[in-house]
Amino acid sequence: MAKEKTGFKPAPADARRFAEALLGWNRDANDRQMPWKGETDPYRIWLSEVILQQTRVEVGRAYYERFLAAFPTVQQLAAAPEQAVFKLWEGLGYYSRCRNLIAAARSIVSDHGGRFPSDYPSILALKGVGPYTAAAIASFAFNLPHAVLDGNVYRVLSRIFAIDTAIDSTEGRKGFATLAQALLPTSEAGTYNQAIMDFGATICKPVPACDACFFNRHCAAFLAGRQTLLPVKGEKAPVRVRWFHYIILQAGNRVAIRQRTSRDIWQSLYEPLLLEAPKTLSKTTLLQHIGAEYGLTIDPSGVLSSTASRTQKLSHQLIHFSFLHALLDEPHPIAGFEWVSTEELTQYPFPRTLQDFLGKNLV
Repeated sequence: MAKEKTGFKPAPADARRFAEALLGWNRDANDRQMPWKGETDPYRIWLSEVILQQTRVEVGRAYYERFLAAFPTVQQLAAAPEQAVFKLWEGLGYYSRCRNLIAAARSIVSDHGGRFPSDYPSILALKGVGPYTAAAIASFAFNLPHAVLDGNVYRVLSRIFAIDTAIDSTEGRKGFATLAQALLPTSEAGTYNQAIMDFGATICKPVPACDACFFNRHCAAFLAGRQTLLPVKGEKAPVRVRWFHYIILQAGNRVAIRQRTSRDIWQSLYEPLLLEAPKTLSKTTLLQHIGAEYGLTIDPSGVLSSTASRTQKLSHQLIHFSFLHALLDEPHPIAGFEWVSTEELTQYPFPRTLQDFLGKNLV
């Protein structure tokens, strides 16, 4: 007989027991400390949530503190040069978050008179703000009754109620959102939302600490021995493999760079000359490309390095990097590029792998 799946069903009559027990745990045993925890300033909450998307708390904390030091208010963030904001973001990855952060800050100033919107629809309308972030801001800053639904919450709810519907499916997203909202104590929305995320981060972790869980006697997954099998996720998207050949052209203390403007990874960041190819290319091939594409003849003796290679794994991409560092006799004009001094390079945002190479190899 086929095993019956446990998908979405009406929440049991005593489902509120979990919410009440969670608030008790939060009051008596939750000692998780974070600089934004308990914050009611919507600007600071929004900033922390954007930084923490796809970023571990221990990494995001330092960026959060640096951003607040540089831009204490949304007005200061909105007025800042984009290059300065991206430079501060450098190394966090997922740079579309930074572009959206700038756009939303400017919208708050231009469309809301510099005051952060205080209702859920207006918060959700901000660039880059999805249902989770809007619910977090609305509940933490204004105690509005909107349930958060992030990875921690999906994991907790799927285990407490033994739900094996894929969390990244249309049915899963809708079903978990309905369940999360049904459990929310509307008078304590902010406290509950923070508590369930903290519980997922400290107790109901990917490898759960069930012995320390206040709810293990009622957790459907634990009672069935299925806690390590939940939540269920759909099939992963295939990984795209790419080969980036960076050609660092240096003349004296100047380096040729350009801004990435195409809708691709690292948009708005800077880079030297780049040749993408379906495989690793030789030094000879790269020098021939420079000559044919840009009319530059480079003596092979002027190539300082052409062997360094690295890889970087993004969410659905694997990037293979190679670097060819060549010296020119003078900074020849190259369409689309500017020649920047090595001292000025520190003011420009680069992808982390590229920044690391430039910092260690420029002469």
